[in-house]
Amino acid sequence: MRIEFPNAAREDFPWAKAQLRIGSAPDNDLVLAATQAAAQHLLIQQDRRGWVLQVLPSADRIYVNARPVRERALLRAGDVVSVGDCRMLLCADQDPLQRPVLKVPEQGRCTVALRAVAGPLSGRVMPLRESLELGPQGRFPLELGQGDIAAMRIRWDDGKLLLDLPQASVRHPLRVNGIIVKSVALQPGDQIGLAMHRFVLDAPGMEPEPEILVPEALPEHLPEEAAGPPGEVWWLIATAAVLALGIALVLLIRF
Repeated sequence: MRIEFPNAAREDFPWAKAQLRIGSAPDNDLVLAATQAAAQHLLIQQDRRGWVLQVLPSADRIYVNARPVRERALLRAGDVVSVGDCRMLLCADQDPLQRPVLKVPEQGRCTVALRAVAGPLSGRVMPLRESLELGPQGRFPLELGQGDIAAMRIRWDDGKLLLDLPQASVRHPLRVNGIIVKSVALQPGDQIGLAMHRFVLDAPGMEPEPEILVPEALPEHLPEEAAGPPGEVWWLIATAAVLALGIALVLLIRF
């Protein structure tokens, strides 16, 4: 993980461990100003779900993509965490341009959709068939404020899902998982960010098929069959039953 501080002179902060402590006390992993954060403000831990943010008891609420978080939140690359007036952009370790390109067969494309998770379009799910454009000429506008304009397009090309920017913003770069891009092949779970907008690519049809485990074949002969003919087993059961009955009768007569 790499933390970038937008619109600030502070250098990027790389972090590769499973836990990150943030606050104004000097024993934190990432130290913020006392005017921005409590001594022990928040904790980010990595587990099987990904990055989990926890607001510590001594801290005020924080914001993730401009939404308040009081206790916990799941984070993904491309999220912006705000503590006081400090904004921290979480960036993926791998550049999306360096990943292998996924090619999807025709039948896997019907499940692909763009889900808005932050910004004016938050809550909308936009299915992606042949292509989807957001902006002045698209079905959905991209409000950027201060008269800024941008257009974003996602389209299929030879089985690859491509993102490009027909019209770039003057002030806001296009990001995928926190990394600035102009054109890139997308993968499931990617977060696309443009100004205050955040979109996540839901694409179960692009996921690799789960491995199917074939059960081991049963042996031709069970172990008990090798013990002897089936009749021997029944004689043993009958003998044991007679012995048990005899012992019970002896004990009954005796007492």
